[in-house]
Amino acid sequence: MEELFSRIAHCVEFGKINKASPYPPDMKEQDGADELTRQALDAGAGAEDILTNSLIVGMEKIGKKFRENKVFVPQVLMSAKAMSAAMAHLKPFFLSGEAKQKGTFIIGTVEGDLHDIGKNLVAMMIEGNGFEVIDLGVDVSSDKFVAAINSHHGAVVGLSALLTTTMVNMEKITREIKERYPDTKVCIGGAPVNQDFCQKINADLYSPDPQGLVEYLNEQASGVISA
Repeated sequence: MEELFSRIAHCVEFGKINKASPYPPDMKEQDGADELTRQALDAGAGAEDILTNSLIVGMEKIGKKFRENKVFVPQVLMSAKAMSAAMAHLKPFFLSGEAKQKGTFIIGTVEGDLHDIGKNLVAMMIEGNGFEVIDLGVDVSSDKFVAAINSHHGAVVGLSALLTTTMVNMEKITREIKERYPDTKVCIGGAPVNQDFCQKINADLYSPDPQGLVEYLNEQASGVISA
């Protein structure tokens, strides 16, 4: 089983989705994350074990490479697609409650902003690291964020923006979330924002890359578990 776990992690790290996928070239016609995950389940592996020992391992490796500028967005997107192919087999176990995830993460691009590539990348990496992701999409108002928090108590919220003109909406949404749910952790990211802006709007975390957010969420999850 350990060999299967290792092969799935390798597929996720290098973006091998399935046998038909031509990428990466050196794995052409080999089974990908799709087939190998099915094989692991058929062999009796639990969904949590596959998530922990394969998907999270692969996503952590590609996340660290991305942080260190050793790979770029296209490679990370391929890894995320491979992870998603594997997760398609695991989701029924999590939805049924048979397997558990680390926590819940609500994400959306803030009101007035329609950009979603960065948001989608973060969402896929967070899901691949063992969290349930509630993706609210783009142009998301504070009311929608608040409603999502009301439905998922204890969730961490992620706000994304690409335009400098929508930073004011990020500030407004953070303020309204904190007024209604002061204990809710709010994380921000996107090209125009930085640590100074994070502190200015009273958000809890700014991360320039997805891996920093993953590490923060893991810390929060560990705190919940040990509390």
